[in-house]
Parts: sequence; structure tokens; C-alpha cells
Amino acid sequence: MADSSPSAARAVRKAVIPAAGLGTRFLPVTKAVPKEMLPLVDIPAIQYVIEEAVMAGITDVLVVTGRSKRAIEDHFDRAPELEGELERTGKTALLEQVRDLAFLAKMHYVRQGEALGLGHAVSVAAPHVGDEPFAVLLGDDVMVDDAALLSGMVAAATERSASVVALREVPLDEVSSYGCADAGGVTPGPDRLVPINAIVEKPSPEEAPSNLAVMGRYVFMPGIFEALSRTKPGKGGEIQLTDAIALLLAEQPVYGYVFTEGRYDIGKKVDYLRATVELALARDDVGPEFRAYLEQLVASGGLKPPP
Repeated sequence: MADSSPSAARAVRKAVIPAAGLGTRFLPVTKAVPKEMLPLVDIPAIQYVIEEAVMAGITDVLVVTGRSKRAIEDHFDRAPELEGELERTGKTALLEQVRDLAFLAKMHYVRQGEALGLGHAVSVAAPHVGDEPFAVLLGDDVMVDDAALLSGMVAAATERSASVVALREVPLDEVSSYGCADAGGVTPGPDRLVPINAIVEKPSPEEAPSNLAVMGRYVFMPGIFEALSRTKPGKGGEIQLTDAIALLLAEQPVYGYVFTEGRYDIGKKVDYLRATVELALARDDVGPEFRAYLEQLVASGGLKPPP
């Protein structure tokens, strides 16, 4: 049997993307459209996530899906009729974009079956991941940083043969929306790493050990699966990934990787709109015209209600 101890850590080449959630905050559109397929201009959110993983050196992606998520599989598959039409009409740039989606990474899919929490979603990836270290990327968190965060986490996990969790400081009154880490007051150095001494899911501001919130990027040693197998339902009656990390901490070190910029929480409507606007402004094809429109809109006093 292969050694799954922390000292046996290998290169991180696999990623798991939990995508089985119902997306209730974006109803009614998510009744038929997976929230991961909501577009940021003309690119679905999950494409940003998978491209980030690929830029960080990952070659194998497992998407954990549920019912009504077939559109995700279709998006990263070949589309012969569409490709044929684009080729016939000479739209070569679009043809390349569509074809390239099928070759971003080795794509795999598995259904979660029951909505038993993020921890459970990660646990169903165990047969595919095996005894390798792997990354977990949440589809709600879109990082626009040329994969700097994930690449740094992968490098740190490989160097230290330890799991690494993304952390960001948030206002104390917001910690109840996140997992929260106790780093013992350690200030991150140039490597951005801090030791995690304890971790708790969605504490009240009064109970929070710090204002370091767990964000949607993780690099795990395979021992997380055994910890998940021992994790009991927690907040909301679900198997929480944060609770499994707390169990893992009793057996091996876990580090936090502190970052400050690049994240959009597209699970929130306002952040989704912010991401759409800012990403559109950054594009050469639509950015200049869209910027001119926004400047004109602001100069005119903004949108007026219809008559």
C-alpha cells in the first residue's frame, strides 16, 4: 500500500471542485441553470476556477455535481455541431475558444447524491484522489490573480508536506459567515504562512479566535479523508470541512496562507455584480466602450426610474 503520511507528499496534480449546491441565493435563474455556470460577461464562473487550477499546474479536475448540473459537463465537452458551424462561417477565434475548453484538463465528474455539506462533498472524491495531495477550489470563490494564491499554496504544501488553507482578514462582525482560524497571533512573513492552532466553523464575533477567515482554496494531504470519515454533522446538520480540518490538526500540522486581494464571492449578488463590472472593464474588447458608458451614466446622475 502506498504511503499516505505527510512526509510522503507528492506534486499536487489533482483538484476537486464541489459544485452540487442548489444556488438558492440566485433563484429563480438557478432553478434550471447551475450557479457555477452564471456568466461573468461571457465566461461562466466555473471556467475561471478551472483555468486557475490549470495555471497552478493541476492537470486532473474532479467536479462534484448534483442534479441539474449537466450544463457543466456539456461546457467542458466537445460540441461537434457548434464547432462545425463556426468552422464553416470562418469564426476561427471562437472555434479555438470552444475547442480548447475540452482540453483544459482531464475532467471527471461524480455526483454527491445528498446535500450533506461541503465536507461530505469533498469526501466523495476519495476514490478518485487516492493517496495523493490535492487542491479543493470552491466554485463560489473566483480568484483573479493569475493563480498566484493557489500556486503559492501548492508550493508551500509541497515544501512542508502539510495541508494549507487560504485565510483572509475580515471585519470581526463578518466572521460568523466563515470558518475561523487561530494562528496564535503570528504575523505572516514573506512566505505568507501562519500556523493554524485551532479552527472553528462560523463562530460568533464573541467566540471567534481571530478575524482570519477561511476562504475557498485548500491544499490537502490525503489524511483529510480519514478525518472526514470521523467527522460528525455540525453546523446546520451538515458534515463541515472545517470540523474535519480541526480533527486533522490533532495529528499533523496545518498552515494558513494569508492573502488580501483577487477574490470575488460570486455567491453574493452584489459581489457577483462587482465581479461582472470589474472583469468587463479589464477586457480589451468591451472595456473601453463599457467604461465610457459608466462614466456617462455617473455624469448624468445615474439611472432614473422608468416613467
